[in-house]
Amino acid sequence: MPTVHVARPGEVAPETYYATRYAVLRAPLGRPVGSERLPDDDQALHVWVEVEGVVVAVARGHLIEGDGAAADHAGPGAALIPAFAPLSEQDSSLRPAMQVRQMGVLEASRGQGLGALALQHLLRESVHTWGATTGWLQAREAAIEFYARMGWEAFDAPYDIEGVGLHRSMRRSLVGLFD
Repeated sequence: MPTVHVARPGEVAPETYYATRYAVLRAPLGRPVGSERLPDDDQALHVWVEVEGVVVAVARGHLIEGDGAAADHAGPGAALIPAFAPLSEQDSSLRPAMQVRQMGVLEASRGQGLGALALQHLLRESVHTWGATTGWLQAREAAIEFYARMGWEAFDAPYDIEGVGLHRSMRRSLVGLFD
């Protein structure tokens, strides 16, 4: 039976959470240990799913300030990450806005609904913690179908993040999702 855990802003996620984040998202790209940590992790929500004591799924969310144009790394191409264009329009109905980042599931645990479970908890916590009304993310090409099944809509053109691959910006309304 999976167990879901949450660390809110100011709370510390365990090292096992970061180890899974690294194993799923950074190691396959040849990035060094430590690259899975972001400077604003202390201001983010962190969700992880454990099965039999092993962290198998992770998800991170943060409140978006500005238009969301930010990279998870300072490496090549980081400055080319596009903004979430609708957030540039200053439409107050889109705020507070949250962004899903650093989400993944260990390969051996995929297809079991564990990513959906982590995402559901992350969105619920974002609504409760920040009053988020919209969710935004930059999906790797291989994850677009997963997010679409979870109610996310792709917008804007595909773009390449150097060293990572093709991505699409996606969004969804969170209004009424957890009433």
